[in-house]
This record gives sequence, C-alpha cells and structure tokens, in this order.
Amino acid sequence: MASKRRGSGFFRRGNEWFHGAGLPSDVIVEVDDVSFHLHRFPLMSKCGKIIHLLEGSQDKDKETYCITLNGFPGGPDVFLVATKFCYGFRVALTPKNVILVHVAAEYLEMTEDYGDDNLLATSEHFFHKNVVHNWKDCILALQCYDSAVSDVGTSRIVGKALNALSTMVCTDMSLFGWPLMMYGHLQSPGGSILWNGINTGATIRSIHSDWWFDDIACFSVPLFKGLIEKMKARGIRPERITAAIMHYARTHIPGLDRWQNRQGGRRIANLGMSLTVVDQKFLLESIERLLPEKKGKSFCRFLLGLLRFSIILNTSQSCKESLERRIGMQLELATLDGLLIPTFSYSDNLYDTDSVERIIRHFVSSDTSSCAPFSPSSFDPGASPSSSPLRKVSKLVDSYLAEIAPDVNLKPHKIRTLAEALPKSSRSYNDGLYRALDVYFKAHPWLSNSEKEKLCDIIDYQKLSIDACAHASQNDRLPLRVVLQVLFFEQLHLRASIASYLQNVDGDSNTPVAAGDATEQIVQQDGWTTLVRENRGLKVDMEQMTLRVRELEIELTGIKQNVKRVGKSHKSISSPRLVPRNLGCMPRSSDPQSDSVGRIDPSPRKSMDQPHVHRRSCHAHQRSLSIV
Repeated sequence: MASKRRGSGFFRRGNEWFHGAGLPSDVIVEVDDVSFHLHRFPLMSKCGKIIHLLEGSQDKDKETYCITLNGFPGGPDVFLVATKFCYGFRVALTPKNVILVHVAAEYLEMTEDYGDDNLLATSEHFFHKNVVHNWKDCILALQCYDSAVSDVGTSRIVGKALNALSTMVCTDMSLFGWPLMMYGHLQSPGGSILWNGINTGATIRSIHSDWWFDDIACFSVPLFKGLIEKMKARGIRPERITAAIMHYARTHIPGLDRWQNRQGGRRIANLGMSLTVVDQKFLLESIERLLPEKKGKSFCRFLLGLLRFSIILNTSQSCKESLERRIGMQLELATLDGLLIPTFSYSDNLYDTDSVERIIRHFVSSDTSSCAPFSPSSFDPGASPSSSPLRKVSKLVDSYLAEIAPDVNLKPHKIRTLAEALPKSSRSYNDGLYRALDVYFKAHPWLSNSEKEKLCDIIDYQKLSIDACAHASQNDRLPLRVVLQVLFFEQLHLRASIASYLQNVDGDSNTPVAAGDATEQIVQQDGWTTLVRENRGLKVDMEQMTLRVRELEIELTGIKQNVKRVGKSHKSISSPRLVPRNLGCMPRSSDPQSDSVGRIDPSPRKSMDQPHVHRRSCHAHQRSLSIV
C-alpha cells in the first residue's frame, strides 16, 4: 500500500511536475515558469477557478488544455500543496504556510460549493485552532506570507491575523503563557517559581511595553501599515503606536538611529529585508502618513531625523512640507543639533537654512495648542512643559544663528531673515543675537561698515545686559556708530535703574521689608542684579560713614571749646598774632618787627607753659583739618 501511494505521488523533472499514476495529462498549468502536468477531473472537483477557465476556453476540441496563473500567491510550492489536496493527498499545514495556503485556496475558489471540507475551510480551521491565539505563530505566519507575496492584498485571513496581533498587544502578556505574573510573591530565594513548595526552575520575566516592536519590524510596509491601522481602530494609546513606528523606521533606514540612543533587541525571525533607495522613499512617505498629530521631545527629534533623510532621499514635496509643519508645531521641544541639517544640494552653504526658516515660520503662524502632547510621561521622560514656548524658541534660534555664523558662504541677508522670522517681543534679552553677530563678523572680516550696521539694526540695544554692553563697548569688530549707541543705552539703563532704586528706597525708608520687595521687583524687571547688589553695599557704607562723621563733629566741637578755654587762661600770650603762630597757622608776614617779636624769648614761667599750649593747639588743629 505504501509503495502504491509513493508510486502515485508527484515527482519533478527540471521545471515540470508530473503525477505518478501513469495516466496522460490533459491539463497543463504554468505557475512562474514551472509547469504542472495534471488531469481535469481532480482539479474540477475542488477548484472553481479551474472550472471557469476550462469552460471559457476557446480550444475545447484540444485534448490538452494550457492554463497560465500569473501572480499566484505563494508561487509553485503553494500550488503544489493545493494540487495534492485536489488529488486526495493529506497536506501538512503549519504556521509557516497556513496563510499562504488559505490565500491560494481563495484564489482557486476552493470553497464548500465545490466539495465538503475543501481547502479553504480546512486551512481556516487550522488557523483558528493553532495560530490565532499564539503570538509567535501568528507573527511567523504573517512573516512567511509577507516574504512570499509581493503585493499584500486585503485577504480575510490576513485581516484576522492582524486583528489578533492588535488584541494581544493591548492585553496583558502574562495571560498568554505560564508562569503567571501574579505568582511573583511565591518565587523562591533563587528567583524561580514555586508550585506547592516545589522548585519548578522557571523564573519570572519582566514584560516591557515595547516587547512587540522587534517582532513586527520584519513586516513589509503594507503589512506594517495594516497592523498600525488595526491598532488605531482598537484604541491603543498613540504614544505606543508612535514608538512602534519610530522603532520600525530606525530598523529599515540606516543611520536614523544615530539620533536616538537605541538598544539592540530580540527578534523572532530575521528575514534579511534590504530596502533599496526607492523602497526607503516609499517607506518614509508611508511612515509620515501614519504619524499622529502629537508633540513630544523624542518625537520631535525623530521628526527632524526623518526630515533630514527625506532631503537625502528626495521624497515628495508634500512629505517634506508635512514634516516641516509637524516640527514647527513643536519647535520649542527641538534641540540645536537636530536643527543643524546639512545641505545635500549644490548650494555653497553648509546647512539647510531655508528648511529651518520654513520651520520657524510654521511655528509662528500655527496654533501650538492644537498639537496636544503625549499623555503619559513614560514616552517622553525628558520632556518638561514650558510656560513660554516663544521665549524658548527664540533662545534656540539665537543659538542656531551662532552655530551657523562661521560658515564663510552664509550671506548677511540670510542671517537677518532668520533673526527677523520671530517677533521682537519673543526676546527678553538680545545677548544671543549680539553673540551670533559677533561670531559672524569675526568669520567675515571683509564686511563693510555699512553691511555691519544693517545687520546690527536687528539688535534692540535696550535689551542688552550689562555684560553684553561692556563687551560691545570694547569690541573693535563693531562699527563706531554701533558702539556709541551701546554706550548711550548703557548709560540710560544705569540712570534709570539707579533712579528707580533710590526712589523705592526713599519712599519705603520706614518699611525695610517693603523696600526689599521693591528692590527685588527692580531686579526682576530690569535684570540689573549686579548693580543693585553694589548699591546695597554702598548704602551700608554710607550709613556707617554718616555715623563716623557725626562722631567726628562731636569731637571737633569739644576740641574747639578746649581751645577757647586755653586762650582765656593765657591772655598774656593770646595776642592776635601769637595765637595763630602757636597753632601753626600764622601766615608769613613781611613786617620784620612782628617776626622779631615772635622770636623774643618769654620769661621762664612763660617758657614752661607756652610749649604745652602750642603742642595742644597744633594737635587740635591737625585733627580739625583731617575731619574737614
């Protein structure tokens, strides 16, 4: 019996298959340059398509019919499985071929209308029983189908497989295997699972939210797109879908992962998908259409990477404009290195400033509140809400200008256009603009003074800090007119700040707490932190000096009283000319007699008292001079 079965089987000679029964074939079916020499009766008993083709054939008088099946799903191997089923052989269905066999049965119309338990029902029953509830088998079945079929159609069983995957993604994976995660408290000290006190040797594995990213990364673009659409319809959170799309893009676009720290992951089956330039263009354009209208720090970085590669691959203009619009709606979350997009055209500039300019204008013109952030913080752990996105973007643009300023081919009008793309009210300080222009002037020493003055017009000198004004006043790269303007506004700022500070101090002298609050308001409004700190120190020094002057005035009054008392007790030597001489303040006189009188030696008593008075009065006079 076994030999008879083997003898009546199929065998191959080159690119031709024959049935081993020995009967002459009356139907030749060609599938991808492979010929099958078959018989009409077994095929017509199971295949509705073969019946239609034979009945509609114009060569009914021929003994042998030739049928060509172009684009048969699965190729000659799957057709051989269907042929064996028609001849009554038992076919071996596996997760690798079940979807292909089912699709081939649909193509050949092997339904219940042409026989009970036909191939279509048999393959579907096997799929529901053995594949649809197992993640690994379902992934493997779709991968094999995806690799064998060039054009993924809308097959019913493929949709069921995608629905099954989307269901398992949003379900706790601990329910699809053993041991269950709920028994984590029963694990042994070594980490293995205990069952009735017996060590099973199994260990608990941690399940992460991205466990399925690597498995679906092997799908083709149409199949991946179909899975993402099923997930969106099922209500899976946008941040998880976006993370899967980002992982898929980094897998198939070489170099994109350098913009994100990516760790290597596991993969069930690596089918070695190598995408050409045309395929990558189609992939990038398809991914852009799948992305949601959300904002996030890592998501914005991913969009900047996509824009960079869209310029390299020269994708459609609509794709580039959409990426620029998406980035502009969340520009406050971008980083400087992400905006530094190299020029991949024939332009002389190092960086693509035109694209950045369009992104800035999208930010200014768009409503950023319409682009909601991702709800959980787990998708963007580094993201922090900003109270003023406009101020954050202004700092980013100023840093970008300073970074591209050393480019010797960068024209002055491009610097001016980028700086004026944001409104003037967006910058609380213009230090960043001044720094960018200083770097630009240093890298372009051939610029004339008129060109420098036109560029310096974008700076609001009233919004320069003290340090920036100090640097600008000594900067020999700036035109003289600009330096004079900086000095003028610096003086105005200093006068206004000092006057405002002194006015608050005088008005709140009785309430030191309120004066301190007013000073803090000056610091917050004008930003003269260093100046206010120095004024506070000067105020303390002035108070101490005032106390010291009062003490010296009291001491001077006592000295004057002592001088008067001494003058009354020594009337004999208190003549108008002698007392000033004794005090050391007698002006030199031209009268020789007066000099001789002053040089006459007094009596012994007077000679003992006179030096004492002279020293005391001179000492008092010196102290009075030091006070004055």
